[in-house]
Amino acid sequence: MTATATLADRLRPDRTALILIDLSNDFVHPRGKTATVGGRDVSHAQRILPVAAGLAEAARDAGVAVIHSQHTTLPGGAGDSPVWRDARSRAAYSAPDICLDGSWGQEIAEEVAPRPGDQVVKKYRYGGFTGTNLELILRSLGRDSVLCCGVSTNVCVDTTAREAFARDFYVTIAADACASWDMGLHAAALSTAESRFAVVAATGDVLAAWT
Repeated sequence: MTATATLADRLRPDRTALILIDLSNDFVHPRGKTATVGGRDVSHAQRILPVAAGLAEAARDAGVAVIHSQHTTLPGGAGDSPVWRDARSRAAYSAPDICLDGSWGQEIAEEVAPRPGDQVVKKYRYGGFTGTNLELILRSLGRDSVLCCGVSTNVCVDTTAREAFARDFYVTIAADACASWDMGLHAAALSTAESRFAVVAATGDVLAAWT
């Protein structure tokens, strides 16, 4: 793909996978642990749910692969390392057992729930590729371009997008289908991504590219 490729070229359905990142109840629902334990305002995350849902539906209609990257904490901290526990202990907005495997909090929000044919990839760190089969799925499906959306823009979306770029996938981020608890960090993450490793696009432009 050349530097002058259009968004339609970049997001051609037969080459693209939409990755919905961490749209789980604990992160986006008012009864989830981000809100009830961390005390964070999840209204920004709530607002992107219909946008992400529309993006996923359009992706399915167009033949774009749809993958849900689902944050997971294993019972008893079985997947936690000392480094991970140290980092999480300083994330005051969170909880040690956020998105506990098998819990309601881990479930993907009803508005964007997986449909038949979607793939669900459990992840155990910020990035969707670390310790998962995400790259295997993408390569097996013949996808070399990813479109990322979800929460939070400056952590799990950013990390997943950087990991994809490092593995030689073309990366696009759907700006208005992403949110953060701090929208200033959301804007900074998108600005950095656009200047270094991704194309940042509005969902309206993505939908137009698929039609």
